Amino acid sequence: MRVLAVIPARGGSKGIPGKNLVPLGGRPLLAYTAAAAQASRTLTRVIVSTDDAAIAAGARLLGLDVPFLRPAPLAADDTPMLPVLQHAVAAMQAAGFEPDVVVLLQPTSPLRRGEHIDGAVALLEQTGADSVVSVVEVPHQFNPQSVLKMDGGRLRPYLDSPTVAGRQQKPHVLARNGPAVLAVRTAVILNGSLYGDDSRPLMMNAEDSLDVDSAWDLALAELILASRGRAPSA
Repeated sequence: MRVLAVIPARGGSKGIPGKNLVPLGGRPLLAYTAAAAQASRTLTRVIVSTDDAAIAAGARLLGLDVPFLRPAPLAADDTPMLPVLQHAVAAMQAAGFEPDVVVLLQPTSPLRRGEHIDGAVALLEQTGADSVVSVVEVPHQFNPQSVLKMDGGRLRPYLDSPTVAGRQQKPHVLARNGPAVLAVRTAVILNGSLYGDDSRPLMMNAEDSLDVDSAWDLALAELILASRGRAPSA
């Protein structure tokens, strides 16, 4: 099974300017995803999809392959991920590499490790699913049973059902954690879907699920790395 990992790293970032190369624990943010991909035992090829020459140069210094520059129309703030992956697959097919599976690895998940990548690919193969996506349990205070909305200046339950106060009574719900890892069959992507009809979960804990989207997230990642005393390993 040929597995293509795609690391999307566009140049524009408003929450954290230059986010993909911003320092974290003395290394560029992108370095953590590079290390996880390089530690994986199941990836056949790893490429970076970027529109930015500086990110391309930084990625190559980390030992990553940048076989093309992404077209500007696919690097806007509101560009969905599906056409980005479709473009990457088409470019690799044109270069003679036909992947069976595509693994999306976003640089904003620096605490994801090689074992998470391998777990997703293994689960995809074992189950025959269309995709495997990393998820994290939703904290009880953000459970749909706890979420509120404003209605005429007053708080109302978000759901049209009575709220449940007890933590143990709330339903068990999950959320995609970025996602940190998405393994999806190439045929599903080329058929116009990111997840397909049969998507399975790869559970990750809250700490490893950290998604860096703001200065606060970056500071929290620094604290987690400092508490571990080292960079994330495989």
